[in-house]
Amino acid sequence: MIGLIIIIGLGILAMISEIFNFKKLLHPIVLVGVIAAGTFNLIEWNQPVKIQYFDNMLAFDRPALAFSTVILFVALLWFTLSRTYFKNGGHLVDQYTLVLFMMVGAIILTAFTNMTTLFLGIEIMSIPLYVLAASKKGDPASNEAGFKYLLMGAFASSFLLFGIALVYGATASFDLATIQNFIATNQANLPNFFYVGVVFILVAMLFKISVAPFHFWAPDVYEGSPTVITALMSTIVKIAGIAAFLDLFIGSFQDVSFLWIKIISVIAAISLVVANVTAGVQTSVKRMLAFSSVSHATFMLLAILANLAYNVSVETLLYYSLSYAMASLIAFGILDLVKQDEGYSFKSFNGLYVRNPFLAISMTIAMLSLAGIPLASGFFAKYFVLSSLFDSGYIYLNVLAIIAAVIGACFYFKVIIAMYNGDSENRKKIQVETAQGVVFVICTGVIIVLGAFPGLIVELF
Repeated sequence: MIGLIIIIGLGILAMISEIFNFKKLLHPIVLVGVIAAGTFNLIEWNQPVKIQYFDNMLAFDRPALAFSTVILFVALLWFTLSRTYFKNGGHLVDQYTLVLFMMVGAIILTAFTNMTTLFLGIEIMSIPLYVLAASKKGDPASNEAGFKYLLMGAFASSFLLFGIALVYGATASFDLATIQNFIATNQANLPNFFYVGVVFILVAMLFKISVAPFHFWAPDVYEGSPTVITALMSTIVKIAGIAAFLDLFIGSFQDVSFLWIKIISVIAAISLVVANVTAGVQTSVKRMLAFSSVSHATFMLLAILANLAYNVSVETLLYYSLSYAMASLIAFGILDLVKQDEGYSFKSFNGLYVRNPFLAISMTIAMLSLAGIPLASGFFAKYFVLSSLFDSGYIYLNVLAIIAAVIGACFYFKVIIAMYNGDSENRKKIQVETAQGVVFVICTGVIIVLGAFPGLIVELF
């Protein structure tokens, strides 16, 4: 909880920084604040019981602390990577404030214990992103991205609110524990509109994590938004959404799993096919990575489907989230550096090994991890999901996921081939700032270490 309060304080501090003329110090202040928030999370980790706040509307148990710590770690790397964007983009104070309050919403989504705080968390996280997606005011694609994200986000929020209202109408409570107890004791007498409410909430959450067929906004929004903002969407937003999904459906709605398991099974099958086949025909690396994020969100959804044992899901999802976030930060960070007149096409990566070997090696490791190639952490992330899926009896989904992973490897290797075999004539050397290089080294190191020692995350639980 102290970590959340620190991030709220940083957001308020960012708002007043221009008034008191210390906006040039914002970057180091934010970095120190995020580190402090993560440190307090680790201190709270040793508490013997979960800590409840605001009349039990937030509860920071170990899974909540673990997911929020991953979010803070990713945010620390993201702020370091994005320093140039803040320096050159203008409206520095506004952008810092929006990103920090977006983080507040994301952390709330890891610790909510009430439908009210679920809705507040989603809106606090989403509204700043609508603005950030459109923050490149002179770019029509950015304006379109922000407008489309706003419209689709509002549509999903209406589904969420309607679903919450129906669940409240059946259970007379917003509290997740009360709802869970009510379902357990009245399972035979639940009204039909309760099940409709659960389905509406499910649809809203599937939209937030962008799983097909609720992904249609993601490619355009990812492509039109500034690349560093896209990196934010594909990492922190995904992690927070998956954590919230886990709390809702493995927690409160576990006793009606017969309803949502069937829906998720069908959705996951559709999403695996749509995401990987569509990604394979893209000519823009940014759009390819957008469809890749849909595929990886589906794999995390499969982990929830396979593991109704709560702690097992937490282990698998933490490992997958961290592995995916590290690879995504590298991919979007390097994509922003190599962008040329061709835009975000695969040609931008031509001869990257000649132009900057360090970036080429980092990007190679990121692509191998996203593809699930052995020795990279992405391999074990997918292995944990597929093995638990097989043990749970979802053979057809297991086969489909393996086929999808093979298809996915093909479009990741298109980037690798371009970097080492593409024409590098008349290409300038790419300069990397020290801070950016440090982030790429850390992310690459995490991918390699987690790939070499996949039990590190599991041992935490």
